[in-house]
Amino acid sequence: MTGRTPPSLADVTRGRLLFGGDYNPEQWPEETWHEDVRLMREAGVNSVTLGVFSWATIEPRPGAREFGWLDRLMDLMHANGIGVVLATPTSSPPPWLGRLHPDTLPRDEDGHTEWWGGRQHFSHSSATYRRYAAAVTEDLAARYADHPALTMWHINNEYCTYDHGDEAAAAFRRWLRGKYRTLDALNTAWGTAFWSQGYDSWDGVLPPRRAHYLKNPAQVLDFRRFTSDALLECYVAERDIVRRHTPHLPVTTNFMPLWSGQDAWRWAGEEDVVSADLYPDPRDPLGAQHGALVQDMTRSQARGPWMLMEQAAGPVNWRGVNHPKPAGLNRLWSLQAVARGADAVCYFQWRQSRQGAEKFHSGMVSHAGEQGRTFQEVRRLGGELRRLGPEVSGTRLTADVAILHDWHSWWAGAHEGRLSTEVDYADVLRAWHRALWEARLTTDFAHPGHDLSAYRLVVVPQLYLLTDTAIGNLLAYVEGGGTLVCGFLTGVADEDDRVRPGGMDARLRALFGIRTLHEWWPLEAGESAAFGDGLRGTLWSEEIEAAGTADETIPYRGGELDGLPAVLRRGRAWYVSTLPEPGALRALLTRVAAGAGVRPVLDGLPDGVEAVRRGELLFLLNHGRGPVTVEVPGTHRDLLTDTTVTGRTTLPRHGAAVLAP
Repeated sequence: MTGRTPPSLADVTRGRLLFGGDYNPEQWPEETWHEDVRLMREAGVNSVTLGVFSWATIEPRPGAREFGWLDRLMDLMHANGIGVVLATPTSSPPPWLGRLHPDTLPRDEDGHTEWWGGRQHFSHSSATYRRYAAAVTEDLAARYADHPALTMWHINNEYCTYDHGDEAAAAFRRWLRGKYRTLDALNTAWGTAFWSQGYDSWDGVLPPRRAHYLKNPAQVLDFRRFTSDALLECYVAERDIVRRHTPHLPVTTNFMPLWSGQDAWRWAGEEDVVSADLYPDPRDPLGAQHGALVQDMTRSQARGPWMLMEQAAGPVNWRGVNHPKPAGLNRLWSLQAVARGADAVCYFQWRQSRQGAEKFHSGMVSHAGEQGRTFQEVRRLGGELRRLGPEVSGTRLTADVAILHDWHSWWAGAHEGRLSTEVDYADVLRAWHRALWEARLTTDFAHPGHDLSAYRLVVVPQLYLLTDTAIGNLLAYVEGGGTLVCGFLTGVADEDDRVRPGGMDARLRALFGIRTLHEWWPLEAGESAAFGDGLRGTLWSEEIEAAGTADETIPYRGGELDGLPAVLRRGRAWYVSTLPEPGALRALLTRVAAGAGVRPVLDGLPDGVEAVRRGELLFLLNHGRGPVTVEVPGTHRDLLTDTTVTGRTTLPRHGAAVLAP
C-alpha cells in the first residue's frame, strides 16, 4: 500500500451505518434465499458476510471448486443493493483435509489430536494447511475481485487455536532463534539455571507440554507470544492474497475481546478495519458495562470507528443457561455500540439454523420467523440506524481517560506459580473499567508504550510485566503534567518475567513515594482488608513502607498491615495496593479524575443511565429496570423520534435517545 492511503471502513459505509450479519445460505434450499432478501430489505439490511464456514461447500474434494451457488448469491445481493463482506472460509477445514493430511490437525499439551467435527481444527504452523488455505483464498479472490457486490474481506474467523505438536514445535524454535539468536541468550532470558533446565541444543526446546510440576513461566510466556504471532502469520498471508487482487478494498478479521491468546494491539495494526464479536449475558446486571468495555477497547484499537461483526439478536447457546434478550435490549445494546464508535452493527447470524451445533443460537430471523418478536425488533432497529447513519457515521469520541492494557503482561501474570489464583487479570481490568463507567467518565484503552500525552488521567489496573520503555513512558507522562493511578502488582517483572529488584521497579517506587515493598499479602476468596474511613479492599494487599516523599497515604485498619499505607500519592501519581470494593474504587477514581479536570459527559444522571457524546450527538441509554427522566440542559432534536427535547426527556425501560444540538 506504499504511496496510497489504505482503504478503511469509511470506504464501505459512505455516510451510512452498516447493518446485517453473517449469512449462511448454504444451510438452506435456494428458494429460501429470495425470501431472505425480501426480509433483509424490509429490515434495512445493507451488508451481509458470506462464506465464513463454506470451505467444504466451495471445495468438496481436494482441488475441486464449486462457485456456482456463490455466484448466484453475489448477484442476488447486488441486485438488491446489499453489500457483501466476503470471508475466506479457512477457519473450518473440510473433513477430507484432516483425513488426508493429519499434519494439519492441532495437538494439545498432552499430545491429543483435535479432530474434525467442530471448527477451528487447524494447526497454525502446518505448511499443508497454509498451502490449502492460500489456494482457496487465491481462487476466491480471483473470481470475485471485480464483483460489484464485494465491499470488504473477512479473513478466517475468531482466530483462537493453540498447537503443541511437532510442526508447531519446529516453528516455535524458529521463532525463538529469530528472537534470541543464541542458546545462551535464550537460557538467560528463560532463567534455565533454575531446576537444571539449561539447553545445549535448539532441538531440545519444545512447546510447554505436559510437565510433572510447574512449567517454566518464561517458556510459557514466549509460547503465548509465538502463538499470537503464528496465527497472525496465517491472517497476513491470506490478507496479502486478497489485497493483491483488490487493493482498494479493506480487510478485517473478527476479534474475541479479552481472549487471552491474541495480542490484539499488534493485530489491529495489520487490519484496515478492526472488528469484534460481543456477547454480554442479558441476565448479567453488568452486561452493559461489559459491552462498554469491549466497545471502548475495540474503538481504541481501531483509533476511530470500528465494526461490530457479531452479536446475538436473542439467546446464545454456549452458557450453562442461555436466556433470551428482553424486549428492547437488543436495540439498546446496539445503540450503545454506535454511541461508543461502531459504524457497523452486525449479528451472528441472519437466519437461525435448524441443524448443527448452534441451532439454539439466535438469528436476526428466529425460529419464530418474520412474525416473531426478534425480527420485528431487528426491523425497527434497521430503520433507526438508517436514519442515524448520515448524522453519526465517521464521527469520533474524545476521552480524557485512558486505561492501560497489555496482553504480554496478562500472559506473564497468569503463570502457574503465582501467589494467588484468585487474582484474574481480566476481572481486575473489568473492575477498574466498571468504576470509571459508573462514574460516567468516557475512557479509551491504550498500550503502555503509546503516546499518553492527550489524556488528563491514565489508569493502570494491573500491569505485572512492564518493559523499561513502558516504565519510562509512564514517568514521562507524569513529568509532563498527567495524573497516573496504578493498581496492585504493577511493575513487578521485566519483559522476560524476571522479578525486578525490590519487587517493583525502583523508578516506580520513587514515583509513588514507596520506600520498601516488604511483602505481598494476597487475600482469600471472600476475605477483605479494611482501609481508610470504612473502606474495604479485596483480592490483595501489600506490606508497604512509605518514603518521606509521599504526599498522602490512606492506611489499612486492623490486621497484620494496620497503619501501613493501602493507598499512596506522590504529586500526581497514585498507587492502590488492593482492589477496593466497587463503591470505594468508584469514589477514589471520581476524586482523582476531578482533580485532573475530568468531568462526566452529563451531571446528575439517574442510576442506570449512560451518557456518551459522539461527535455532536449525545446518546442517552437507560440500562435500568424502569422509566427515568433525564435532565438535559438546552434544546435538542431526538433523532430516533424526530421530536424536540427541551430541558428533559423521559426514557422507558431499555429506552434510548440520540440528541442533536
